Amino acid sequence: MIAKLSLGFAAGALGGLATALTIWLFGLLGITTALGVSIAPSIGPSFLYGPIIWGGIWGWIFLTPLAAGLPLFARGLLLSLGPSLVQCFVVFPFKLDAGVLGLAVGTLTPLFVLVFNAVWGLVTAATLRTQGGTALPGNRF
Repeated sequence: MIAKLSLGFAAGALGGLATALTIWLFGLLGITTALGVSIAPSIGPSFLYGPIIWGGIWGWIFLTPLAAGLPLFARGLLLSLGPSLVQCFVVFPFKLDAGVLGLAVGTLTPLFVLVFNAVWGLVTAATLRTQGGTALPGNRF
């Protein structure tokens, strides 16, 4: 069981790193700003810590039978809705004072949240696949 927990956390953490780098790159290239969303973080330990640690914790959701019958990419995308919902309905309004869905940051913020968390879901699922994730419940990798 420890091996599965470790694998789930590590895959999720890698997905979190990929997400953080995607968010940073979108900000660096001015994509978010051009679309009216004020998300353009500078890269550094304080920015990377949250996505990597929380990505790892969310990686444990792959150990559950949720969406067990779905193929790899569909399962990753479906499970990425969990972190998206928490970001939009807990983190933005209560932690960042950015309102429900983060609309105070920009009207397209919910769309970016879905896209960025989809990166997490796909990278996490792909990592589990390459690292022998077939032992996880219900995975059709």
